[in-house]
Amino acid sequence: MVRFEPALSRKTLKHEFFIVLSWLAVTGIGLALTPSEHGHGTHQQLGLPPCGSVLLFGRMCPGCGLTTSWTALLKGDLSAAFAANWLGPVLYLAFTSAALLSLYGLVKRLHVSTTQVYTYLVGVLLTLLAAYGIWRFATSPTVPHYERPIFPFMAPRR
Repeated sequence: MVRFEPALSRKTLKHEFFIVLSWLAVTGIGLALTPSEHGHGTHQQLGLPPCGSVLLFGRMCPGCGLTTSWTALLKGDLSAAFAANWLGPVLYLAFTSAALLSLYGLVKRLHVSTTQVYTYLVGVLLTLLAAYGIWRFATSPTVPHYERPIFPFMAPRR
C-alpha cells in the first residue's frame, strides 16, 4: 500500500514535511477550539464565515461538521465526533496515519510512495464524503440556529 524509497535529496522530502506540518497545525487548532453545541460551525471560532450551503439553502454541505467532529474527537468525545459528521473520525484517522508515515519517512530520510490501492482508498473516502453530503443535504431539516436561508424554497417545510 505504501512504499518507502530512499530520498535523493532533502527536496524530495517536501511532501512528507508538508503532511506532518499540516497535521500538526490541524491538531493544534483542533485542541484549541471548543466543539460547537450545534454539531457544526466550530470553524467560526477562527473568524471564518458560516457555511455557504447553510446560508444559501438552510442545509448542511458534505464538509459541515468536520471541524466540530475533529475537535470533539481530539477532546475525547467520540459520540459528538460521530454525530457532527460520521466520516470525521475516519478522515482524521486516515490523516493521522498519513502524518505518521510521513514523519517516519522524514526521520529515516525516505520518500513515501503510494500504490494504486492507497489511491483507491483515498478515492473511496472522498466518494463516501460526497455521497454522505448529498444524502444529508437532501434529507436533513433546516438548520435552526441560523437566519432564514437566502433561497428559502430549497429549505424543507417544518
